[in-house]
Amino acid sequence: MGNVVLNLSMSEINKMKSYYDGKLLDKAPPGSVFAAKTSGSTITAYKSGKVLFQGGGCEAEASRWGVAAVNSTAPTKISAPKGNVPSGISQMSVIGSDEVGTGDFFGPITVVAAYVRKEDIPLLKELGVRDSKDLNDDKIIAIAKVIKDVVPFSLMTLKNEKYNQLQQTGMSQGKMKAILHNQAILNVLEKISPVKPEAILIDQFVQGSTYFQHVKNQKGVAKENVYFSTKAEGIHLAVAAASILARYAFVQYIDKLSDAAGFKIPKGAGAQVDEAAAKLILKKGREVLPQFVKLHFANTDKAMNLVNKKRR
Repeated sequence: MGNVVLNLSMSEINKMKSYYDGKLLDKAPPGSVFAAKTSGSTITAYKSGKVLFQGGGCEAEASRWGVAAVNSTAPTKISAPKGNVPSGISQMSVIGSDEVGTGDFFGPITVVAAYVRKEDIPLLKELGVRDSKDLNDDKIIAIAKVIKDVVPFSLMTLKNEKYNQLQQTGMSQGKMKAILHNQAILNVLEKISPVKPEAILIDQFVQGSTYFQHVKNQKGVAKENVYFSTKAEGIHLAVAAASILARYAFVQYIDKLSDAAGFKIPKGAGAQVDEAAAKLILKKGREVLPQFVKLHFANTDKAMNLVNKKRR
């Protein structure tokens, strides 16, 4: 089945809606303005301005509007399922869950669970949805701004101060992540109820048995049709969409930290963050660190060593 995506203004989309008045569908996807069906194409217009044409006659139908198609993005690679993941999962309606920020010294952990219906997979492919690690920040922001209106999702943000408090009580990062993933998934299940996903796929960071041990004392636990896989963003676009939305939220939070610090905060855990942390300490004092960083990282001691050298 062919796909064409156009980028139109809202006034043009409203004209389209009037044009297809007699062919409008009763049910339109989340985040859409309308959906219509002609003899050779299905047309879905989204609030973002993207209009998706699907079907054998999609190119001819799209050409009616005299607008060049959105540039094609790199093809989305779908990997073969691993372990006990169902063989046909890539074409199922799935809740995917992923996290960002666990290896970054500055900034929070952001976890997103996102529900992708099988009907929306072509649009997400056309938009270039894939693992956020393969995309630069500008591309992540552009894609996230579109898909946040297309897919139901839940964002959980574990800010640095709370992270440091939990870590100092002895809670492992793995347990923190498991609790965040579980809550995000429960939130999405509530949003889409009474609809149920065909599967729930979590980008694996611990064994399934350990994950469920971590969340056993939570008020609610999502257990039905839950699967785990490494590199899950390559198995279903729901995980890739979650990855992009989580990265988008992380990037936005880093921008807020940069504003609070008065200079650009770097990502990662390399030498550049040691320098940034030292600069922050010299500027605002060590007592502000818990609001900005994950204190138990080795970067904290490295930053303090830099501070001591600069003060001599």
